[in-house]
Amino acid sequence: MIPFIFSFLILLNPFALFIYLLPLYKEHDLKTFFKILLGASVISYFIYAAFAIFGQRIFQALQVNFEAFRIFGGIVLVSFALSFILQGKKSMITTRGELSKIASEVALPFMVGAGTITLSILIGESLSVVESSFTIATVMILNFLIVGGLMLTRDSLDSKFKLVLDKNAEILLRLNGFIVGAYGIDLVLTGIKNLLA
Repeated sequence: MIPFIFSFLILLNPFALFIYLLPLYKEHDLKTFFKILLGASVISYFIYAAFAIFGQRIFQALQVNFEAFRIFGGIVLVSFALSFILQGKKSMITTRGELSKIASEVALPFMVGAGTITLSILIGESLSVVESSFTIATVMILNFLIVGGLMLTRDSLDSKFKLVLDKNAEILLRLNGFIVGAYGIDLVLTGIKNLLA
């Protein structure tokens, strides 16, 4: 169970999520930011739990090859990575509207992606329904606490240090783009390899 939690957190990448969500914090107050993050976490949990419980049967019911999903998910990740690298700050979340709408936009595709869905299916195949649900809930709570903790830390900083953090956030975002892109290519190659096998 613990290895799954660590793997899931690495794929979710709460540090990168913190950087993506900085514009939301700047557009709204801290309380609203936490409401959006909580809403996105709850939406993500139910999506992951559904895939953990029903697994590849979802794809079988839709008559979609799971490897096709993996390849498409990889392509989506590569496109996001390119926007992070080439556009930098412009690719960060800038959404307006109702909190529930913003929360769903944060959940998909920033918190729920092909890699994390694949991992939730593996969790469901390896653990019982109760253990799977508990594992995914633990991951979502830890992710919420890490992102929230980083945002509270930023909020408590002196304005001079906030400015330094915000300027360096774009550099971190571009660097993270290379990691996301590499993972996306890996998903595509794995999907193609499995299809050919």
